Amino acid sequence: MFTSVAYDADKQILCPRFRKSGDVYRYFEFAVTDYQAFLDAESRGRFFLAHIRDRFPFERMAKLQAA
Repeated sequence: MFTSVAYDADKQILCPRFRKSGDVYRYFEFAVTDYQAFLDAESRGRFFLAHIRDRFPFERMAKLQAA
């Protein structure tokens, strides 16, 4: 589901990049305990759908292009 995921613990922001679309989102107020649960999940895609999508404030960032 993701090509990459970044996390900023100081700002509590999760930044996944989605495989199909290449879109990058920023999910705010994402605690380090939530990030650890995401990392430990058997399926990060299922975890995202059940526990992250539509549950945290977010914004879509500009689509990243390969150089």
